[in-house]
Amino acid sequence: MTRPKIMYTLAAIAAVLLLLLGLVWLFQRALIYLPDTSPVPPANQVLPGAQDVRLRTSDGLDLGAWLVPPAQPGPYAVVLVAPGNAGNRVNRAPLATALSAKGMAVLLVDYRGYGGNPGTPTEDGLAQDIRAAHRFLVDDLRIPPAQLIYYGESLGSAVVTDLAVEHPPAALVLRSPFTDLAAAGHEHYPFLPVRLLLRDRFPVAETIPRVTAPVTVVLGTSDSVIPPEQSREVARAGNATLVEIPGADHNDRVLLDGPQLIDAITL
Repeated sequence: MTRPKIMYTLAAIAAVLLLLLGLVWLFQRALIYLPDTSPVPPANQVLPGAQDVRLRTSDGLDLGAWLVPPAQPGPYAVVLVAPGNAGNRVNRAPLATALSAKGMAVLLVDYRGYGGNPGTPTEDGLAQDIRAAHRFLVDDLRIPPAQLIYYGESLGSAVVTDLAVEHPPAALVLRSPFTDLAAAGHEHYPFLPVRLLLRDRFPVAETIPRVTAPVTVVLGTSDSVIPPEQSREVARAGNATLVEIPGADHNDRVLLDGPQLIDAITL
């Protein structure tokens, strides 16, 4: 092959690579956020006694959420649930049922773009959404911080860790947290310069040392989505209690409402 042809071939390959990287940059959030956008049924059709509530964000969105009461009277904590990157609040109904049975009230949140909510998810948007949930609990329901537990699932771990720095709860529980989104993304797209391309960062391990509340990290030892060692690194950074569930993968039922998980939240 002659030198001009080699140069032409290399230029064509570079152009294709740049095009692919540009497409990844433009559409990356479609790979990060996997919402079930379907409208959800009324809360009390799924969880007896639950209420539909609306959360008003600082940028003017009205988001649907479910408030689930405790199954037994008496002093109770309120668990603010920050979900992962997929599904909607219907999928977290078993979690709310298990926590309610333990005497907890639960606020099941859906981010913007999830569960029939308006808007498009981004890191900044999710931060506004969880703060709207916090304002609802503290300002509207007058729940004192000493009764608040933040629970984050996977991506939601980053969301509530950031909230906990600004508004400390009684306890912070993180299930399958990653160190930061780029590290998690590199596990699945090792051929891409993920850290260079990402617009949303979610730096959990960097943020968690500033959390003053007690922290518990729960992980499955066979997690194929978030490497268990990333969750262990978050636990070390936050001086957290670590709960490891042997053989559990990221989406196994035991990591939704299993007894070890529920104990980690309620104890």
